Amino acid sequence: MSKDSEKIDEIFQIHENETKTGTRSQSFSKIHMKTGLLNSEEQEWADEEAAEEQEIPQERYHPIRRREETGTGCLGGVLFAVFVLCVSIVLACLAWMAASDMLALNKDSFTATVVLPESIFKSEIVDVKDEDGNVTGQKSVSHADITYLSNTLKQAGLIEYRWLFEQYCKIAHADTKVRPGEYKLQSTYDYRALIQNMRPNAGSAVTVNVTLIEGMTMHEMFVLLERSGVSSYEDLMAAAKDYSFNYAFIAEPGEEGAGRLEGYLFPETYNFYANMQASSAINKFLDEFNSHLTEEMLQRLEEEGRSLRDVVTVASMIEKEAADDEERADIASVIYNRLNAGMVLGIDSTILYLHPEHEGAPTAEMLAENSPYNTRRSAGLPPTPICNPGLPSLEAALRPSTTDYLYYALDTETGRHRFFNNQEEFDAFVATQDYA
Repeated sequence: MSKDSEKIDEIFQIHENETKTGTRSQSFSKIHMKTGLLNSEEQEWADEEAAEEQEIPQERYHPIRRREETGTGCLGGVLFAVFVLCVSIVLACLAWMAASDMLALNKDSFTATVVLPESIFKSEIVDVKDEDGNVTGQKSVSHADITYLSNTLKQAGLIEYRWLFEQYCKIAHADTKVRPGEYKLQSTYDYRALIQNMRPNAGSAVTVNVTLIEGMTMHEMFVLLERSGVSSYEDLMAAAKDYSFNYAFIAEPGEEGAGRLEGYLFPETYNFYANMQASSAINKFLDEFNSHLTEEMLQRLEEEGRSLRDVVTVASMIEKEAADDEERADIASVIYNRLNAGMVLGIDSTILYLHPEHEGAPTAEMLAENSPYNTRRSAGLPPTPICNPGLPSLEAALRPSTTDYLYYALDTETGRHRFFNNQEEFDAFVATQDYA
């Protein structure tokens, strides 16, 4: 092959390779450099291609250029500082609002009444531990419903932010510190003061004076306590039936039910907290009864061989029967004399205990009832006291008169009782009276 043929083949190879890359004008340059064999037409075509390629880089190629400084660095810093300042102001305002509510700052002065019912409290038994962590016993702990508490205070206008108060209560263990009751709270109380003043021994607790007279039954007393706003009848009856009171003369909860308290609710004028816990209200009665139970009385019980329960039952009948203090001891002597003789007591007030709504003398149907409270038919004492006696009746039951009386009847003319030691005299006197 001649040298010219080799050059032509090389030209075609370069042309083919450069055509694939899109740099045809460069390929002619290379051909020219290799061979020097461009004629005038090829040179003209190569020049046109070169001119077109000078325009292509403006469309096809993007050389890297240095970004020009825009001059916004200072402005960005200012905007960031303004943003931080605004956020700080908002947070400071929120903190001030929270602190104002928690500390009761700048509040209008007023008084609001808040009631915490027993129904929002739940009790649990927890272990009592000594300093070394050893369990020494157990105790009952009461927990209040904090959601109910925060809602109540919010509605009363005493707090503004429920969520904040609830968080404070969790930290302060307020659920174990507040107690049922009715409280008068000041708007100037901070969170801590609100919690401290929702306890019965706080000066803000609303109190109620209630006078309970001798001869009232437990039912009558509980109805009066409910009407006076001390506690509900249902809660009082439930406590009477199920609560374990720390007094030896009160039977433990069991078969006797609420009747175990009858006779021991000492009649007196009491100062109760409004909406107080039912068991606490009852405990005031029992504590008053216990305070009147002297060592001399206990010694007398031992000497006579009588139980306190029997004496209280006798005292309750004396309370219902006696017209005045002077005849209480004589009525007591009749009761004991009949018991010793094995006679039925025949005291109508015992059967009336089962009919609290009835007024007047018992009906024939009542006197025919087969009940241990019907002492015309059943011998011995009734199952429970029939009312809550006062101190004079208790003393009469402990120290009855020494008599041989077996009967007594009301003298309608004097309003006092006449006493007899035989049925003939008794019947003759009753025939002269109009008890209708």
